[in-house]
Amino acid sequence: MTNEENEKEARNSLRWSSRHRLSRRWSRRALGAFSGVLAGFASLAVAELVSAGVRPEAGPVVAVGGAAIDRTPAGVKDWAIRNFGTDDKLVLQLGILAVLTLFALALGITALRYRRTGAAGVLLFGVVGALAATGRPDSTGPADALPSAVGAVAGAVVLFVLAGRLMAGGAVPDPPTRESVETPQGPGWDRRGFVLAASAAAVASAGAGVLGRALNGTRGRDAVASRANLVLPAPASPAPAVPRGAQLRIPGISPFTTPNKDFYRVDTALVVPKVDATAWRLRIHGRGVTRPVTLSFDDLLRRELIERDITLTCVSNEVGGPYVGNARWIGVRLDELLAECGVRPPSRGGPADQLVARSVDGMTIGSPVEDVLDGRDALLAVGMNGEPLPFAHGFPVRMVVPGLYGFVSACKWIEDIELTTFDAYDPYWVKRGWARRAPVRTQSRIDTPKPFARPEAGPVMVGGVAWAQHRGVDRVEVRVDDGPWQEARLAAEDSRDTWRQWSFPWQATRGGHTLTVRATDRTGTVQPAKRTPTIPDGAAGHHSVVVTVD
Repeated sequence: MTNEENEKEARNSLRWSSRHRLSRRWSRRALGAFSGVLAGFASLAVAELVSAGVRPEAGPVVAVGGAAIDRTPAGVKDWAIRNFGTDDKLVLQLGILAVLTLFALALGITALRYRRTGAAGVLLFGVVGALAATGRPDSTGPADALPSAVGAVAGAVVLFVLAGRLMAGGAVPDPPTRESVETPQGPGWDRRGFVLAASAAAVASAGAGVLGRALNGTRGRDAVASRANLVLPAPASPAPAVPRGAQLRIPGISPFTTPNKDFYRVDTALVVPKVDATAWRLRIHGRGVTRPVTLSFDDLLRRELIERDITLTCVSNEVGGPYVGNARWIGVRLDELLAECGVRPPSRGGPADQLVARSVDGMTIGSPVEDVLDGRDALLAVGMNGEPLPFAHGFPVRMVVPGLYGFVSACKWIEDIELTTFDAYDPYWVKRGWARRAPVRTQSRIDTPKPFARPEAGPVMVGGVAWAQHRGVDRVEVRVDDGPWQEARLAAEDSRDTWRQWSFPWQATRGGHTLTVRATDRTGTVQPAKRTPTIPDGAAGHHSVVVTVD
């Protein structure tokens, strides 16, 4: 071999060695990252299985998600509801999983050089999940830490083992020579051991996850059965028939009665509680309660039931927003039940001015005692639109109070009522910057035409709904562009606790136009034009839509 040939071969060997080292380094990093993700999957799957023996709410994703909701500023929470609607909880959980995946990737790569550090990182996430689970308002005790703790140990073991297989025989093979080109060196890691270990971990984790999900699914069987077997008694005081003319026949307008499947849902529960009605209990106690009581579901059903049409509104509803709905509720009068317990309103010398309702998921909602006892149809509701409450809307029992936003009245899955004072206790939402007292604001909405619609010139029917619960809607007016306010036609009124549909025949002319609506309630209060945010006590302002007439 000449000197020139030797130099050329040396250069080729150097390039081969450099390329091989780089390729091998990135391959090992990719496998390390994969190991981290597999360890994270194992951790969550085992946690799911363990949570079946504790309770689904103790799982790390649900626990961390709940803790995140609790610590999220009110403005951010309101933004999430406004932009994601009822999908806000799904988005949150997907976000948590995305963050966990990124950290799992990083821990997997770290474990290639520092096995113990990578495994310790998985354990650290277990500690975070355990603290989140035991720190939730609905925590049942130290057992809630088990899913996160056991899952983290499983994930740490998986990562430690897989990283060990990738570190085995870590020397880079020598570059090829003429003599060795036909007999390449063996790999620098335990390929067979890694594949076997990764496969075993993946199969075991998938099995644990599927089994855990199946077992968690069976935990609610008694609750599902109790609802399926429930036949609601006929109300002693049925709701009056909806008057003729309350439902306008205008395409696109919201129906007078909102179907259960379409009724808005805004709450903080990542897992919808499934409560067995046969085991459910409600405790009433606190200041001014001279006769504390604990009631079963059958105790409620044996009482006189009333049925009423009531419109509910969420305080997170923006002007023109969708978080308002009307349903026919059946339940027990709350004022009569409280009176039997000796509760008196503050105006008659009662020592409590706040009723704090507690849910099975730890939510606390405070209502003014004076409002609950002023004669309005405040209910402990057991039925909605002719059927037992859906689980997502509070089965077996929830509160419904006309005229108050849901965050100060509509406690779902209720299990405790405590009479106290506003000075003594701040409920969940008050601690986060929302108002203590929040009567529903007078509002109206244009349902049709939709924003940016392109109706044809000529007669166009404008329609929508207006609400001012417990005061009633007296008038609705519509304005086209900057023209005068013109009175719309109101549909028949069912009661002052329900919304009213309205219509306005518009002779549309070509071009772009802005349609605006406002309502006036029975106290003479006109819906204000100035826009205000939902925080702290509900949005205000006129709803407008922009259309282009062809």
